Amino acid sequence: MKENSTPLLQMEHITKSFGATVALKDVSFSLRRGTIHALCGENGAGKSTLMKILSGVHQPDSGKILINGAEKRFAAPIDSLKSGIAMLYQELELSENLTVYENIFLGSERLSSALWHTIDDRASHDETSRLIWDYGFDLDPDALVSELSPGKCQLVELLKALRRHSRIIVMDEPTASLSANESEELFRIIKQLKKSDVAIIYISHHLEEVKAIADEISILRDGEVVANAPASELEISDIVRLMVGREINDFYPERTPEIGEEFFSAEHIYSRSGKVRDISFSIRRGEIVGMAGLVGAGRSEIADAIFGVDPVVQGEMRLNGKVIKISTPAEAVKHKIGLLTEDRKRSGLCLGLPAAWNITLPSFRKLKMRLRIKLKKELAICRRIGEKLHLKWSAPESPAESLSGGNQQKLLFGRWILSEADLLIVDEPARGVDVGAKREIYALLNELAGRGKAILAISSELPELFGICDRIIVVREGKITGILTTKDTTPEEVMQLASLGGKICNK
Repeated sequence: MKENSTPLLQMEHITKSFGATVALKDVSFSLRRGTIHALCGENGAGKSTLMKILSGVHQPDSGKILINGAEKRFAAPIDSLKSGIAMLYQELELSENLTVYENIFLGSERLSSALWHTIDDRASHDETSRLIWDYGFDLDPDALVSELSPGKCQLVELLKALRRHSRIIVMDEPTASLSANESEELFRIIKQLKKSDVAIIYISHHLEEVKAIADEISILRDGEVVANAPASELEISDIVRLMVGREINDFYPERTPEIGEEFFSAEHIYSRSGKVRDISFSIRRGEIVGMAGLVGAGRSEIADAIFGVDPVVQGEMRLNGKVIKISTPAEAVKHKIGLLTEDRKRSGLCLGLPAAWNITLPSFRKLKMRLRIKLKKELAICRRIGEKLHLKWSAPESPAESLSGGNQQKLLFGRWILSEADLLIVDEPARGVDVGAKREIYALLNELAGRGKAILAISSELPELFGICDRIIVVREGKITGILTTKDTTPEEVMQLASLGGKICNK
């Protein structure tokens, strides 16, 4: 049988502007059946806008979309869904209090033929079980989504798409919250879907993943396509150069740390929830201390305990030699402690509020605006911070949700710079951020440490920890298994402590 040579998807000469800002300029993109096509680019390069046009959220100013050679117009997301296109966003859209099978059929429930307008739970359950069996997923249809790991939640989203017989699946940063094993399982499933002629658009800032899994790569820069090529023809260095328009030889900026006296210490601390038990460590002024561990090891829980989200109820914390008690995040802010959370959208930003407010929220007392906001003063301060951090926004008054992921992350850094935090905890500081913005964030951490700030950097990426940290604390099952001097250890030693335990201290 002759293979159909017509691309499954063609987006031809797509142009889209928002006011005076040109988001996409004459972009063409095609997708073949049974292939994985990676879409790369810095935050703000136009990837999200292009995918929102494909999903029917936005309509192009010019250009056209063809599915199987036939032109389609997507006036709304439902039109895109009917054409066999499914979007799996980085922030999963699941109802946590419903079961797996209820989520898969949410909005398109099976109705009983015997009783009109009655949901046929048995039919939905049986079809979900069949789908799970057909694709070899490790899922229980009766499990509550709230009890599932991030990897299992990804599978639920994928099953929703497969139940609709979607032939094009867009995956946006699908491994951002997954463990190494969960990521490997997802890659296995993706390769299995290829054999069924499903085509996948894969968006990721993890370029090693892109090289390992993609058949073809398209690269966007400043709203234009700068490369379309088979993945085998591009090295990671080529992708980076095309994305940012320049070479990035030194990904992690060099620093010569000037480490001072001990500034923060935790001594045998326990948190109210019991998730943090008998944790002890310290950070000195000018020092960047990393925290490594597998997903679920308890790293974020330690950050929450220090910041008063899950307060310390036993043990002692000291700041600059003085015992401190922190019961709430507000008290942490008063002690000049800042926390940049792991999930900026759920627990970091107020997405619907202006970007400026997201920067100034913890600092109204410091700015003497506790009772009345002085708008001119606030905007002037935020513009200065925006210039310092190279923030790309149309104006400080723009809602935070209108900014790209990298710029949203910079908003949070701006918040704690303005508050003059002396102890800064950054949980996954460069998650979902492009290579250019990552380097800016690392340079900023170096600058803050150079000003005598004490920094705790939690990360799932060992190269990141080895690239920016002076020491690395390893956590396993809520306990510290090692405190290592970075230059005197190896990634293998860190992984052994994270996965097998033991006890090493070369601090």
